[in-house]
Amino acid sequence: MLTGKHLIAGEWVGNAQTFASSPAHGPSHDFSVGTPAHVAAACEAAEAAFPAYAATSRAERAAFLTRIADEIDARGAEITEIGTQETGLPAARLEGERGRTTSQLRLFAAHILKDGWLDRRHDAALPDRQPAPRPDLKLIQRPVGPVAVFGASNFPLAFSVAGGDTASALAAGCPVVVKGHSAHPGTGEIVAQAIDAAIKACGMPAGTFSLVQGGKRDVGEALVQHPLIKAVGFTGSLAGGRALFNLCAARPEPIPFFGELGSVNPMFLLPAAVAARGDAIAKGWAASLTLGAGQFCTNPGIAVVIDGPEADAFVDTAKTAVAAVAAQTMLTDGIAEAFRAGRDRVAAGHGVRALLTTTCDRRNATPYLFEVAGSDWLADHTLAEEVFGPLGLIIRVRHAAEMQDIARSLQGQLTCTLHLDDADLDLGRALLPILERKAGRVLANGFPTGVEVVDAQVHGGPYPASTNFGATSVGTLSIRRWLRPVAYQNMPAALLPQDWVEA
Repeated sequence: MLTGKHLIAGEWVGNAQTFASSPAHGPSHDFSVGTPAHVAAACEAAEAAFPAYAATSRAERAAFLTRIADEIDARGAEITEIGTQETGLPAARLEGERGRTTSQLRLFAAHILKDGWLDRRHDAALPDRQPAPRPDLKLIQRPVGPVAVFGASNFPLAFSVAGGDTASALAAGCPVVVKGHSAHPGTGEIVAQAIDAAIKACGMPAGTFSLVQGGKRDVGEALVQHPLIKAVGFTGSLAGGRALFNLCAARPEPIPFFGELGSVNPMFLLPAAVAARGDAIAKGWAASLTLGAGQFCTNPGIAVVIDGPEADAFVDTAKTAVAAVAAQTMLTDGIAEAFRAGRDRVAAGHGVRALLTTTCDRRNATPYLFEVAGSDWLADHTLAEEVFGPLGLIIRVRHAAEMQDIARSLQGQLTCTLHLDDADLDLGRALLPILERKAGRVLANGFPTGVEVVDAQVHGGPYPASTNFGATSVGTLSIRRWLRPVAYQNMPAALLPQDWVEA
């Protein structure tokens, strides 16, 4: 049952001011509006919990993460029901995303029982070294302190209240304060109830997790500026993320802001591959482009192809495949409005030609397809900006050299893709060194939607794809965002962190 309140240090806290959810279908619910005072209380509780939570053993934290996953699964039907109402996503998508959410919690539970993530290093003392003895030095990764997490609009579970940021921070030993997304507050509250149940069952400090719902910009600003918050995880728009990043940098004590801000995820279609299987690539692109109404940060919005008869055939197939996709419900009215604005911006771009135009209104999204010459794309930098939704832009280049010019002109991306056959390897060798400087993940003969949650995954990239090119928000490497190395010199064994003793 929904309370419509914030969870702060184990207590459900409300206030007189409320906001109503805006579901795609089904009933609306009222939720308390978060305030800077709620943020302050949550941050203070997180700091109070930090010493005890950071001192828990890896086995205790692993059991806690596993219990959160179990509690979420126990509420699966309730989560699916309200999640489909709030977001308009189909039940199968919500159930799959819940499985991903619980799987990554269990993945981190298993990961922290291993030793590698601690990066333990030991230089033993050399008391007889001349001209001066060397002290004993032990290095280990330690949790940074309370972490702020912003829920994402497009993933109400996997990038939200108990998503990858929260799971990895809790695994590292950091309490978490979540700013819930107003697009799905009911879903967020039920997941928070699961975390609260796990905290109580495992005997964790009450301030280990808090959720603040709703509120205006001042709530997010108060969270990233609170002096007790030591790092921030964010998934969302470039404008919103950059504003919060600037606030983190301007603090008296600047803190790291790990923002995943999206990208256009370009695909480079090399000539032999297009000649051999252009139809299959076009159909695969259309499916990836329109998946989930294009509301994925890895949505492949751009395809680069060398002009000619094979390109014509690719375009025709892509147009037919995209045109067959029916209207889909977008996550919020605001996202739908931004999609229409992005469509209009692309349509007005220099040299852009419409291949497929449709009609979409309110929260309904229908796909669009455009094309532009490579020289015109290079001359209009606005065409390189992300459109969040089912819109594709085909860039026709004159030759391989211009394809490389397109690659060099790119800003940072989450992904770049090469479609190539054996006869394309020379061009692939020329492109790959460019693309690996542009993206956190480079694919061959695939499509970037569908981000595996595994040890080797990188979901990040150079700015503006993310605000820290050395980090990832998906995969076990993401735990490093919430850790810092500490060296202990000549420290008595009885005083060393438990993680060192257990490793």
